[in-house]
Amino acid sequence: MADQTPDPTSPTAEMRIDKWLWAARFFKTRGDAQRLVTSGRLRLDGEPMAKPHRQIRPGHVLTFPKANDIRVIKVLAIATRRGPATEAATLYEDLAPPEPRARVASDKPKPFEQRDPGSGRPTKRDRRQMENLKF
Repeated sequence: MADQTPDPTSPTAEMRIDKWLWAARFFKTRGDAQRLVTSGRLRLDGEPMAKPHRQIRPGHVLTFPKANDIRVIKVLAIATRRGPATEAATLYEDLAPPEPRARVASDKPKPFEQRDPGSGRPTKRDRRQMENLKF
């Protein structure tokens, strides 16, 4: 008998939501994907989901928050494995890609936090003065 593996792009192919999110490399672990789904912040075709075992098919639209962005993803194919990022990118179409962000100014130290080189560690009084400047 021939091995009949289902076509991952066929509309009848199904996979768990959490497993697909992990295989499509939106999350580092399946546990992270499960936590998102159980939190109720993931929507499947506009309907909130709370069960990670829910099956998805090609054509479904997923909406969920990820890294200060709202991702809107259309499922194009079901994953057969968790492969490289190039393979994962073929599983979905990004309907609302996140816009590139400029570097946040908070990455740089504040001017009052800068100290002269060689001045040593701040004293307790210096630290209190710096804290008062921050707030």
